[in-house]
Amino acid sequence: MCLALLGAFAAWLLLGRETAPPCNGLAEDTRVQKSVGPAVHTGMSCTALGQTVVRATAGSEPGRHTPAQAQAMKDVLLALGFGQSKQLDLDPALRVPIATALTDYAPDLHEMLAGLDSMYVTKADRDTPPWEAGGTHHLSVPTDVLRKTLRAVAEDPQAYALLRMTETRTAAGRLAAVPADATGSELSLPPTKNARALGILDGVADAAESHDAEEARKWHATVFDRLFNEMADQAEPAGRLTATWLRQLKNTPEEQRSERLRTQSLDMARTWAQARNMDEPTRQDLLAQVEKSAHYAREEVKH
Repeated sequence: MCLALLGAFAAWLLLGRETAPPCNGLAEDTRVQKSVGPAVHTGMSCTALGQTVVRATAGSEPGRHTPAQAQAMKDVLLALGFGQSKQLDLDPALRVPIATALTDYAPDLHEMLAGLDSMYVTKADRDTPPWEAGGTHHLSVPTDVLRKTLRAVAEDPQAYALLRMTETRTAAGRLAAVPADATGSELSLPPTKNARALGILDGVADAAESHDAEEARKWHATVFDRLFNEMADQAEPAGRLTATWLRQLKNTPEEQRSERLRTQSLDMARTWAQARNMDEPTRQDLLAQVEKSAHYAREEVKH
């Protein structure tokens, strides 16, 4: 009798563990099936599903998307991050593909991370379609959906490095585009938005790091190796900013790099201010705003 009960209990546990759909249920989600396309079907491998998502969401060139491509990206993010649970345990085979797909939407990712553009707030609703602006289609999802998904993606250091480098290039481009005669918010908003976006990614890294010191060290080492393999076109201002930051990070002693990564927005703003020959009072005030913005954004992710 006891053996029978134990057997039944073991079977119940086993069946309970198998109730969660594979690939986080993406292949069974009707909205994903519709927007990503007929290649999505129940029973496909997570690797094949990830490749299908990348193909369905990629534009003819980075940052250029049709309504269907942007809708597919939005539906995938919603399918993964929408729900009551605070934590998403993403299938390992999906982490790099989801990060790869997101890198094709660098301007949208930047705005969703920063959270300061009202358009990206008002159009984040589940049933609001992508919108056209600047010759392409943009998307937005609720803040909690994005952050939950990014935290899950970042469990893979290669995936996190992809996201970090994408935001780095976008941040550098935003700084390089500031007019030479800019003052007031036109001068301060780009670096403080960068600080918020990078600060959110700092918080995502904090959440993704293992509590085991050795595992955390390996995670960071993989991130840095991936970042240091990146190239930047130093013939233009954004490329020089990116290359300067990468050089600063690489020249930092290995044991201090993870902390130095958290000062990225400040380091980039400092280099940018110096290149502009910014007067000292303006520079000090701006750097203080950047440091505060990055700190508060990082803390937000903890809550």
